[in-house]
Amino acid sequence: MDGNGRWAQRRNRPRVFGHIRGASRISAVVREADRLGVKALTLYAFSTENWTRPEDEKSVLWKLLIKFLKKEETELARQNVRLRVIGEVDRLSAEVRASLDPAIARLSKNTGLQLTFAVSYGSRREILRAAEAFARDCREGRRDPAELEGKNAESVFASYLWTGDLAELADVDLVVRTSGEVRVSNFLLWQSAYAEYTFIEKCWPDFTPDDLRQAVETYTSRDRRFGGVQPSASVSATN
Repeated sequence: MDGNGRWAQRRNRPRVFGHIRGASRISAVVREADRLGVKALTLYAFSTENWTRPEDEKSVLWKLLIKFLKKEETELARQNVRLRVIGEVDRLSAEVRASLDPAIARLSKNTGLQLTFAVSYGSRREILRAAEAFARDCREGRRDPAELEGKNAESVFASYLWTGDLAELADVDLVVRTSGEVRVSNFLLWQSAYAEYTFIEKCWPDFTPDDLRQAVETYTSRDRRFGGVQPSASVSATN
């Protein structure tokens, strides 16, 4: 959800004004994703690199997260949405966790849209953490290193990622990047290995449910071959 700060600065407003406007966009986008039949939606809210931002800006971001949870938890429950958070959650303050943990617990049995917030998240850190956890399990006798050599190696390793409990829904189909930036910014690198990408000029505070719908419609028109070829494109080996 990129471009909040730039959106505000272009209007000669403080960066936090963009975060406030951006936070107001989330509910409608989540509802549209559910209406479209999206099974899993991950919103990149705060990266591991964002910890270097000014304290007042970070404070506003955490307050907005708490406000969202308090305002939307009942509606998410009504919509049968399950909430997850991935990232270095242990770095969050006790105040944030006091709102976050009960909301996750309350929504944990829901079976509809799987909504994930990536908070204090970085994909390189996620992959390193997964490797460390697998190595530790091998050292303590719970795993065999040979498991990363077999046909199930990728699924074994993927289970150690923060997205592990999403199972088959962890593999990303579509990444929507707002604000005109054309880069992946350390987001779900393993999970999006075969994802389709859509880059949108709008900053997140201007992103609408219609933009999401158009992105999904564009995605459905693409030919996803996963490294293979269509049968009609194969070349005969006979003369």
